[in-house]
Amino acid sequence: MKYIIAYVKSNMLGKVVQALHGIEGLTGLSITDIHGFGRGRGEGESVFITVDSIKYVPHKKIELFCHDNIAEMVADTIQKAAHTGLRGDGKVYVLSVDQAIRISTGEIGEGAI
Repeated sequence: MKYIIAYVKSNMLGKVVQALHGIEGLTGLSITDIHGFGRGRGEGESVFITVDSIKYVPHKKIELFCHDNIAEMVADTIQKAAHTGLRGDGKVYVLSVDQAIRISTGEIGEGAI
């Protein structure tokens, strides 16, 4: 099982989610509004949030769990759909998951995804 976390530009979220809908076996995802900064520290961004004189760039955080056999496809789909070629397009992280438990049924392991 894999845990995929992606940070994408807010205006690219719809395109990314639409692309992910085309992956058979993907069971769902969660989206969170976030703000932060990368190497550029928010400089040169047309949209930013300032807190205590520090610039933060708004992004969307996508989190999902998937089976190992589609993880590479999911990560590749996010990267391609979120790509603009501009600085700050975001990041995709893929982590291994040791265990999953479906609370409603008590199902454990891959079937709980």
